[in-house]
Amino acid sequence: MALPLPSIAAVPLVPRAPHVAMLPDGRRLHLQDGPIDLIIEASGAPEAVAAGYRAAAARLAGLLDGLCEELPLLRRPAYPGPCPLRDPAAQRMWAAVSPLARAAFITPMAAVAGAVAEEVLAALVRPGITRAFVNNGGDIALYLAPGSDYVVGLVDRPDQPRLIGTARIVEASPVRGIATSGWRGRSFSLGIADAVTVLAPTAAAADAAATIIANAVNLPGHPGIIRVPAREVAPDSDLGALKVTRDVPQLTRAERKAALAEGLSCAVALVARNLICGAALHLQGESVSTDPQLDLFTDSLPAAPAPAAVPSAPIEEAKEAVHA
Repeated sequence: MALPLPSIAAVPLVPRAPHVAMLPDGRRLHLQDGPIDLIIEASGAPEAVAAGYRAAAARLAGLLDGLCEELPLLRRPAYPGPCPLRDPAAQRMWAAVSPLARAAFITPMAAVAGAVAEEVLAALVRPGITRAFVNNGGDIALYLAPGSDYVVGLVDRPDQPRLIGTARIVEASPVRGIATSGWRGRSFSLGIADAVTVLAPTAAAADAAATIIANAVNLPGHPGIIRVPAREVAPDSDLGALKVTRDVPQLTRAERKAALAEGLSCAVALVARNLICGAALHLQGESVSTDPQLDLFTDSLPAAPAPAAVPSAPIEEAKEAVHA
């Protein structure tokens, strides 16, 4: 998910101290710096959790500035090959998008939210913590110690969150990242999916793949879909003159099926390349997934006849997190 990072001219010489506060539930930590807005929860020994929270806050300080210093490269199209970036979070972004760059247009910015979540989670995790998540606006990095799990809330439209079910992610699963993309979300999309949720080995990989799959859910040339150049909405967008979706009319069932089929084909190809573990795609009340019987969906809702009921977006309190 491409967060609106400040321009280089706006970067201060001294890193800002991020906003740090415990939420009213006394369990979750809120960290915020500019466009980065994190909800964090860790479980385990109290002293380990406290130390982890302090380390997470310390890691966020200066993280945004480090990314802004490399913004020109981060906004350019990625390509398969060695990473040209120096910042650790930026390197996570490159690692996520580079494998996708041969087949589609993508910049490292497509993985920024997931990469930031990963970077902060890596600082947090330590002995004594049994599980933890960092939620960056719906793009989530997970840590699961042996024997632990998370139950993830499921929605099919991020702009109108409603709980449609739950799915359980266990420690034995390869899933450590969850991300959702679509034209109704907070970042731009070239496609028409209401939401595409991806489960992947890392949050950055899930973030980048969700972007690519959501772009693929499309009906090129449909006269009712409103698209405008990204730069007309956000002059500094990494998408430049590419047209992003601004409105989608009510589609016929045949049109929905055709658009979802295009996205599903893309998702299945990424699963075959072992880049993601699974994906669920949603468009105007219809849903498809790569495979509703995957082990990573253990204890999820029973599969509906057609389309399957599958994960859409982790939420807590109608929006934000994974929960026990």
